[in-house]
Amino acid sequence: MDNYKIINKIGEGTFSEVVKAQNLKDGKYYACKTMKQSLSSLEQANNLREVQAMKRLNPHPNIIQLHELIFDKESGTLSLVCELMEMNIYEYIRGRQQPLPESKIRHYMYQLCKSLDHMHSNGIFHRDVKPENILIKHDVLKLGDFGSCRSLHSKPPYTEYISTRWYRAPECLLTDGYYSHKMDMWNTELLILSPLFPGTNELDQVTKIHDVLGTPDSSLLQKFPQSRAMRFDFPLRKGSGISQLIPNCSAPSLSLLYQMLTYDPEERIGARAALQHIFFRELRLAERRADSLRRAIVTVEGGESSGTPHSVDHLRRMARQGRRQHNIKHVAEPLIRRNAPQVELPKLNVVVPAPQITFPVSTVPVLTITHRGSLPAITSKKCHQRLAKPKDESHCSAFKTYYMPPLDRKPGGY
Repeated sequence: MDNYKIINKIGEGTFSEVVKAQNLKDGKYYACKTMKQSLSSLEQANNLREVQAMKRLNPHPNIIQLHELIFDKESGTLSLVCELMEMNIYEYIRGRQQPLPESKIRHYMYQLCKSLDHMHSNGIFHRDVKPENILIKHDVLKLGDFGSCRSLHSKPPYTEYISTRWYRAPECLLTDGYYSHKMDMWNTELLILSPLFPGTNELDQVTKIHDVLGTPDSSLLQKFPQSRAMRFDFPLRKGSGISQLIPNCSAPSLSLLYQMLTYDPEERIGARAALQHIFFRELRLAERRADSLRRAIVTVEGGESSGTPHSVDHLRRMARQGRRQHNIKHVAEPLIRRNAPQVELPKLNVVVPAPQITFPVSTVPVLTITHRGSLPAITSKKCHQRLAKPKDESHCSAFKTYYMPPLDRKPGGY
């Protein structure tokens, strides 16, 4: 840590302390997470789950970036130097009187689902998704604190008292460590200013869930291995519903919430399927347009030949045709003019006069047509009375297209 200057303390947890530090070489600010546990060697430090997870998941736009790993042999102290964010979600919503706009919620939840999908695709699940571990900076959301993460290929039982109680999934409360990566989807703190289920203990936590979602079916409870600490003889109760807690919630967001807060983890929506939900439709379309535009600009700046796709001629044709999915007319045209001034195309909507060709009088052929009788006039009444019967077209209303999101893979399938 000789190359860093400690500015101030950001936070402290059970196993680590986080401070704001400035790099003395480049002057940039970072978040330095120092482990309280003393380690014996650098090899032991590299074998920590959090270090392995961050190395495997980086780089990703919605995962905290690991900048440097510092190990002090004398004290056995390990420090993780990461990028510095502005605040976490808890600090962002603390003290607010009005809930966040739905557009902001959609933007943040989409990024959170992308970070979870990236984790699960790489065989890791977080196990401690909560507002304090969700960081934001300039409207960019990133998931951090991977000290509790586990591999998807490991087998339960896991640690029983994992995650903060208010955000603990039912399978974590009702079993002795038998849960999967679907527990990461049990998080809705972004939608309201207070936790949905603020239980004072494990039993009260289950009661709070039943008050909103109702008592689960007995057949579902049979799937859960019986817990030593809690019996499954819950009184039958009908929940009040999520809409009572979030009255201004739209239908698409309410649909996604119910799929995230499903009792059965096998039926609970996964991160990849959640990204395809109708709630995120506008963000998906905007993302595709931005990707197409980015590829088009990079291709033009790269100076490809005119015979390849997305070349100068190809971009000009797409700009003239006004294809919405590319949306490159106003951005790519200046680049085309700058990088390929030698390409000249005819202007649109300009009438080009036909060339005047003169022939000698003696060489002009003369064509004579002999009529055998009178021809009917094209303006005759008989002609106007003729009605052309339209051709029969095939009936296509029976062909319907239904959207079905991709099924989420089961644990160990990534």
